[in-house]
Amino acid sequence: MEGMERIFRAMVTNNDQKVRLATHMLAEEAEYWLTSTKRKIEASGDVITWVRFKNEFLKKYFPEDLRTKKEAEFLNLKQGSMYAAEYASKYEELSRFCPYINAEDAMVSKCVKFENGLRTEIYQYICFHEIRDFDTFVHKCRMFDDAGKAKLNYYKVVNDKKGKGMEMGNRTTRIRARRKMLVEAPR
Repeated sequence: MEGMERIFRAMVTNNDQKVRLATHMLAEEAEYWLTSTKRKIEASGDVITWVRFKNEFLKKYFPEDLRTKKEAEFLNLKQGSMYAAEYASKYEELSRFCPYINAEDAMVSKCVKFENGLRTEIYQYICFHEIRDFDTFVHKCRMFDDAGKAKLNYYKVVNDKKGKGMEMGNRTTRIRARRKMLVEAPR
């Protein structure tokens, strides 16, 4: 449905054209559904408008219970083990099921919801900045995540280099400590 609407915006179509084009774009089962639905609506003397078509289509192929589940999934979304970019992508994907979060005057709410789902280390870094532009907010979280990955990789390399020499050193130290305990142990 969103793909169709994107095409309609690009083509600058009126509602009647949208219904005709959408009818043409439907495949197999959906086309059969439309034929029977169209008959029912026209038999009652009504006209199929784009809004009516969309509502009927969504009622059939994306019912209320599925929309409610997606909305709940969005409301419960947390970053968890996802990178900031993955979290932002999932957030955007699910936010379309909460129309109020995408409203023009809801930018602060959108940022606060995103912020509250962040992992603690990112949240602690970003929360006091009070960034209320969503794109900027996501960008800063990605930068923090990238810096964290770079830091982690750096310490991994350093520890790997130290570890190779340290393993033997630690073993040698343990052996010396055991020998010393054996020598000093009362008989």
